[in-house]
Amino acid sequence: MRKKAIIAVFKKLKACLLMGFFLMYSLVAYSQDQKQIDSLKFVLKNNSYQRAQKLSILKEIAEFETDPNEIIIYSKELIESAKELDSINSVYHGYLQMGNAYRLKSDLTKALDNYFIAAKIAEDNQFFKKQATIKISIADAYSIMGDSKNAVSYYRNSISLLKKENVVDSINLASAQLNLGDEYYNQKKLDSALYFFKESGSIFKALKYEEGEAYNLGNVGLVYAEKGENIKAEENLNEAILVLTKLEDYYPICVYLNAMSDVYLDKNQTEKAFDYASKSLELAKKYGLKEQISDGYLKLSDLYERGENYKNSFGLYKKHIQYRDSVQNIQAVQDMENERTKFEVAKKQGEVNLLNEQKKKQRIIAIAITIALILSVVFGFSLFKKNKIIAQEKERSETLLKNILPEETADELKLNGFVEAKRFESVSVLFTDFKGFTKYSENLSPEEIVKSIDFYFSNFDKIIEKYGLEKIKTIGDAYMCAAGLPMPTKDHTYKITLAALDIVDFVKETMDVNLSEKANFDIRIGINTGSVVAGVVGTTKFAYDIWGNTVNVASRMESSGEIGRVNISEETYDLLKEYKEFEFEYRGAIEAKGKGKIKMYFVNKIS
Repeated sequence: MRKKAIIAVFKKLKACLLMGFFLMYSLVAYSQDQKQIDSLKFVLKNNSYQRAQKLSILKEIAEFETDPNEIIIYSKELIESAKELDSINSVYHGYLQMGNAYRLKSDLTKALDNYFIAAKIAEDNQFFKKQATIKISIADAYSIMGDSKNAVSYYRNSISLLKKENVVDSINLASAQLNLGDEYYNQKKLDSALYFFKESGSIFKALKYEEGEAYNLGNVGLVYAEKGENIKAEENLNEAILVLTKLEDYYPICVYLNAMSDVYLDKNQTEKAFDYASKSLELAKKYGLKEQISDGYLKLSDLYERGENYKNSFGLYKKHIQYRDSVQNIQAVQDMENERTKFEVAKKQGEVNLLNEQKKKQRIIAIAITIALILSVVFGFSLFKKNKIIAQEKERSETLLKNILPEETADELKLNGFVEAKRFESVSVLFTDFKGFTKYSENLSPEEIVKSIDFYFSNFDKIIEKYGLEKIKTIGDAYMCAAGLPMPTKDHTYKITLAALDIVDFVKETMDVNLSEKANFDIRIGINTGSVVAGVVGTTKFAYDIWGNTVNVASRMESSGEIGRVNISEETYDLLKEYKEFEFEYRGAIEAKGKGKIKMYFVNKIS
């Protein structure tokens, strides 16, 4: 995570870049003592305050408390009290702190739910500075989820707001620029990352905020290291370390010391690389920074492995695994923690054993006669070829698995051997079907049928990939996809509707072109929105599928539609009607097979 400059310090590291979250919301320059928070709780409990002071007390506790469960309790009380006193400003702060608490608990879906409520309050009341602030929080949550596209979008929106004349908030502007730079760094867009780091750095310098300048120097150094400009990287990283040492901010120092180790390793100065990595680990141990202790052990393990000291490398790797798992502390995988550690350690042990065996064979070969040398060369070549084939097959099988399943689901299946079924509360499901396909296919050869279907479905795949949707399956001439899973999003209904309209346009264009080598079909499309259960079925041939009434109604939307039209349910319409680029045609309550009468709408895009 990232670091926040108040008592609730939390950090986020992505690709070894320390991100600038320590400046989020409004900068708090002086940390609050826990005793002070406890005294405020005592005042609140004993009603030792005037009625007008209650909101200020609750707001301060929610903002500076470090226990996320406590933050949730006091944020809820702040919201309730603020509504009673008609203080919309305090209601906003309650939802903001509630979102922060859920993010600390790694429940990012609930964090976003609360952030979006706070964002709506800010927009409805034209709180421009608060709009910018909450957009940074939303962007950070998306960043942690790995949704880089949404993260970049919200950071940019925040920066645009903060640059307006009537919104003066230099610290938040620097924060948004710093975090956007980090997002570009993780996308390997290094020039863009460098631009935004320098933009935020100039603000910190103007404000004479040393900690902000130091973080910027370190991040700029890491970008230069990634670009291979080691001299500039070394200058910036060393300057950052000096400032942070003076400020006694040891967490980022550990990160930057490891980065210095990488710089010297690139220069083939192994001794200095070891020296910096050892300093990082020593500092992390001294101040109990578990995440950096884990990274330190891994860094030294890699260095020893490069030097063919496999015994030390293996021992340090085991320590890395132990500390890494203690840092993660994810409830859902605690029962598998020992097995996973054994697996990874066993895997590393296997690598070490293989390398040691190779060294032993090399010593025997050195003593052996010419014939033994020739045989060993032949054996070595065969082993190399075999290992290469195995590696290629493993890479091919992993690629195939990720083509069949969502990446998050594929990773869970590889890790655990199974996938837990998950419930998603808000998902949009789309079905397509070609009119008269069965009758038309009777006059086609199997090869022509497959060629035609592949032509359409391959282009459908491109459209849903464009909008970030999840293809579920095809059944004959029917195509099914969904939005809002496996990573929940707020705009899933919007995206799937755009995709549906693109599919309709594509089919129409194909009909107009009248390609003689492809069979031309009319298409119906239906969409429904609601809750589904998603999971993986099969033990030898895996398939990602979704179930529930939402899926069944989506199928009925398709079968109850008309050719060349997108037919949607009332549930989908309720979420879509706020978007001005669509127009709707109410069809009334229409009988749907097995579902009774359902209100339906045709949707079109306003040109």
